[in-house]
Amino acid sequence: MRRVLAIGIAMVMVCAMFACSRGTNQSGSSSSTLTIAMIPKGTTHTFWQSIHAGANRAAKELGIELIWRGPLREDDRDSQVSEIEGFISRGVSGIAIAPLDEAALVGPVSDAMSKKIPVVIFDSGLKGDNYVSFVATDNVKGGQLGGERLIESMGGKGRVVLLRYSEGHDSTTKREEGFLAAMKAHPSVEVVSANQYVGTDVEEAYKRTESILSTYKKPDGSLSIDGIFCANESSSFAAMRVLKDNGWAGKLHFVGFDSSENLVKGLQEGTLDGLVLQDPVKMGYLAIKTLVAHIKGEQVERRIDTGVQVVTKENMEQPGMKELVHPDLAK
Repeated sequence: MRRVLAIGIAMVMVCAMFACSRGTNQSGSSSSTLTIAMIPKGTTHTFWQSIHAGANRAAKELGIELIWRGPLREDDRDSQVSEIEGFISRGVSGIAIAPLDEAALVGPVSDAMSKKIPVVIFDSGLKGDNYVSFVATDNVKGGQLGGERLIESMGGKGRVVLLRYSEGHDSTTKREEGFLAAMKAHPSVEVVSANQYVGTDVEEAYKRTESILSTYKKPDGSLSIDGIFCANESSSFAAMRVLKDNGWAGKLHFVGFDSSENLVKGLQEGTLDGLVLQDPVKMGYLAIKTLVAHIKGEQVERRIDTGVQVVTKENMEQPGMKELVHPDLAK
């Protein structure tokens, strides 16, 4: 009996070892227990919450563990670097990151890749090509669409101000480039300011936006400009508050970027003429699906475009657009 029992135990151990060896992927993790780290630029804005919702959906479908960690401020590059270093030390199966700085995050991402921890970039680009895939909006196209909507709302002519976001962010820089390209195509539109940044924090952006717009204030309190464009959610919200607080809302044309409850309300009230909308739920979903597919040895695309559209007061209830304006994050 003792001999039979010993043989049985040995066979079980051999089978277990064989099963483990078959279930190991290139990152050294069991295929049934993949651990994926996702590092956004921030965690407070609706955009990032939508990214998280999409990633969670993918994680549930794939049966993986998803770790969501990001900085509180969207200018805290050191925090993102520390997060990557921590996840490398932990030995996660893969990392998905939206770089706060297209240059500063190159080294940490390359370090992860060199240690056989694959990295997918989402939302905002990274210099070089040492990563698995880039899942994001066509941001140049988004900026162009925003510019065209502003020109349309102004009747094809007028003076406009571009309120830039923050230096070093690939996504918003490309949107601003796309916007200016649209302006150049219309000689009857004059860009009176295109080089002033409002910053990553809403309160900071409010103060800077108010200061910038006040330079165009006429003696009667109105503004000598006809339109403004903002390239992300926080700067759009700050600008909307400035317009309302100073009695300028509805008196000049305004196109923003991304969706939130407050911005949608501004669109309904006429403070905004349009919002350029990405599909952050889809972006988060595809970032995780793409990363896991790569880990499992599947071929993945180097660049995945998640789409971009312009929503207005007139089309916001149309099928397809309504889901972008009011995403069901719980679902």
